[in-house]
Amino acid sequence: MMKVSHECPISILKQSLGFCDYQYCLVHLTKTHPDYYNHYKSVRTVYNQELLLDNSIFELGKAFDSQEFYKSALDLQPNMFIVPDVLEDHKETVESFKRFEDKKNDLKNTFLTKSIGAVQGKNWQELKECYKFMSDHADMIAISFDFSYYQITGEGSNHLEKWCSGRQRFITDLINNGVWNWNKPHHLLGNSLPKEISYYPNNNIYNIRSVDTSNPIVHGLFGIKYNGTFGLDHKKSTKLADLITAEVSDEQMECIMYNVKCFRQITQGLY
Repeated sequence: MMKVSHECPISILKQSLGFCDYQYCLVHLTKTHPDYYNHYKSVRTVYNQELLLDNSIFELGKAFDSQEFYKSALDLQPNMFIVPDVLEDHKETVESFKRFEDKKNDLKNTFLTKSIGAVQGKNWQELKECYKFMSDHADMIAISFDFSYYQITGEGSNHLEKWCSGRQRFITDLINNGVWNWNKPHHLLGNSLPKEISYYPNNNIYNIRSVDTSNPIVHGLFGIKYNGTFGLDHKKSTKLADLITAEVSDEQMECIMYNVKCFRQITQGLY
């Protein structure tokens, strides 16, 4: 079954231990918000939950400084970490992964952890080449929700629908072309429309092991409820990182928990 994590405001991070299968940490926020850092510092040692450390590329536009990311990983000791990558640049992403090789090995020799290689590129050939490299060198493979490539290959009347169907098609093309590595776990980075996720269990793509998305949380903060296991046909552009200090009312929390429940049902292929 696919594991789910939702990025949350600091005020409900402790509650998220009860509705997330693992904790998802944005490294740059550990440097600016002490309460955020303290929570994730305790995830493995106090709460005994899995921790994924993200390099914050989606939030910052470029990956967090490689050396500082390494130091944070040594400190937090995540179960999984996304090696610094470069948005839609397959060559620089591969080179970044290679440059991080010694740090990656040092982390793995210091504590039990897995490296996640993020696929990047602008077209099928670049994305395929990057995927193959990560398949050979990373412990897990991550695939983003918002490649510009999906706007060409995806179907739908708007960019959200094209992102949604575009990632489905990209993964299906990898499978049909014999490139998909069935022996390696995969992670889905983010989500445009929640309904996308049901495609993978419904088509028995069983080694997509995890997904992260703030979608149910952000919309819950705005008081927007999911339409059952359909989810939503629109998406707020606000990033959770920009709401990290939000205080959550009882009404917002009720909406969040409803959305979280619906999203989990979607990941089980019930849509």
